[in-house]
Amino acid sequence: MQTVAILGRPNVGKSSIFNRLAGRKIAIVDDTPGVTRDRKEVEAEIGGIPVTLIDTAGLEEAAPETLAGRMTASSDAALRQADLVLFVIDCRTGLTAADRAFANWLRRADVPVLLLANKAEGRLGIQNAMEAYELGLGDPIPVSAEHGDGFGTLHDEVRDHLQKEPRGQRGERERPLRLAIVGRPNAGKSTLLNTLLGEERMITGPEPGLTRDAIAVQIRDEVGPIRLVDTAGLRKQARIEKDLEKMSTGASIAALKEAEVVILVIDALLGMEEQDLRIARLAEREGRACVIAFNKWDAVEDRAATRKKLDDVLTFSLAQMKGIMVVPISAANGRGIDRLLPAVREVHDLWNRRIGTGELNRWFEVMKDRHQPPLVEGKRIKLRYATMPKARPPTIAVFGTRAEMLPEDYRRYLVNSFREKFDMPGVPIRLNLRGTDNPYAEGDEE
Repeated sequence: MQTVAILGRPNVGKSSIFNRLAGRKIAIVDDTPGVTRDRKEVEAEIGGIPVTLIDTAGLEEAAPETLAGRMTASSDAALRQADLVLFVIDCRTGLTAADRAFANWLRRADVPVLLLANKAEGRLGIQNAMEAYELGLGDPIPVSAEHGDGFGTLHDEVRDHLQKEPRGQRGERERPLRLAIVGRPNAGKSTLLNTLLGEERMITGPEPGLTRDAIAVQIRDEVGPIRLVDTAGLRKQARIEKDLEKMSTGASIAALKEAEVVILVIDALLGMEEQDLRIARLAEREGRACVIAFNKWDAVEDRAATRKKLDDVLTFSLAQMKGIMVVPISAANGRGIDRLLPAVREVHDLWNRRIGTGELNRWFEVMKDRHQPPLVEGKRIKLRYATMPKARPPTIAVFGTRAEMLPEDYRRYLVNSFREKFDMPGVPIRLNLRGTDNPYAEGDEE
């Protein structure tokens, strides 16, 4: 079993991240620096891989005989034991001298490092996280331990790094696609799972809320294994009153965040309601690919009008996932089910797709020529170049002078044209902006 160690200076949220990855509250969480003085270890599963997870005392520069010094020694011991380090910074506070010092220390260590920019709630938090590029530890992963944002991406990155390690010890096992079935109560999620399994694995019935826990099963299609999770129905927050309902909703959200693709089941007789849109937006915010299963299609009388109404809602209320795949099905009798998993595989391939730097920048130059970046505070924003540091979801990093000041309409212009040019319907696309000059570009011009 491989070991993952969480390191960072005190009070950046290491223990909160530890608790989330462990799946239960183990470490004491408090705002007082230095609460975690000893290493804590737990066996956990991250990205489908069993690991030993270590939470460490905060890294501090201090004399060895002091408490802070002993905490640092404990972190050093964890580093020597680790197959992968999660280095945590607080992007609300910004980079500190201690962050930079320990980043230098980690760069010298012969251990792969993932850089976590914690407390990155909202768009401003994600933009603040980009400052962490300065540490030279690769692409920062914006997360919020408090809200659970970004943990799906974290699971993906941990899995990808650990599977790069010597494979002889683990063997060449197939990696299952992680798929979650989500939706409002009584939309037909469990019936869909039973149909996919070909057996009555879930209890189904007309009473809403029969499924209380997120339940995982493994199936295979023509491509390979799929780890499929059926979840309790996601209800409106005002209706979550009992502890059991809170736990069920929490399990649903956790399953969505740890999935790669989600199937959003919608009752075609009711149409797409506000709660369905909230679930879809949550999937987009977490960077998950999504397919809509338009259930009970066989009972719809005016199919043309029903489909047009759905398309209108998606166009005007879910523009950030333009082109999302919709598969009309009847989970009860199996009609349309044969097209559902192929759609999941197709959107999963798009979600994993990378565009080469040369091809990306040829598109980028055309977009800039077609529509120049605007003036901001009387100065021209000069966009230099673009890279695609990661997929899962497709992520574009744009560099240039005052790039971080790019207005929202120009950001949408770039994302929409990227989606159209590279044929990526229905998948979330991330755009990260860095106000740093290309060292090979000409000097700045006003």
